[in-house]
Amino acid sequence: MGSFSLMHWVIVLLVVMLLFGGGRISGLMGDVAKGIKSFKKGMAEDDDDVASAKPASRIEGHRVPEQDSPSATEEKTKA
Repeated sequence: MGSFSLMHWVIVLLVVMLLFGGGRISGLMGDVAKGIKSFKKGMAEDDDDVASAKPASRIEGHRVPEQDSPSATEEKTKA
């Protein structure tokens, strides 16, 4: 019931190599590396898009009511 010995791991490795072959394993690892690289590139592009987008400082043609001005609150209390 203990952990596997070194001999067990060698046998498992040999069986995996016989089933999949060396070329398929190295090709699979290359595909995993390409996937990680493309994921990182996509994340970097998303960060650049967010950083370059600036919020509008003013909307043309719209007047914003001044809600915090003292004159607006005085008019409400007089009514």
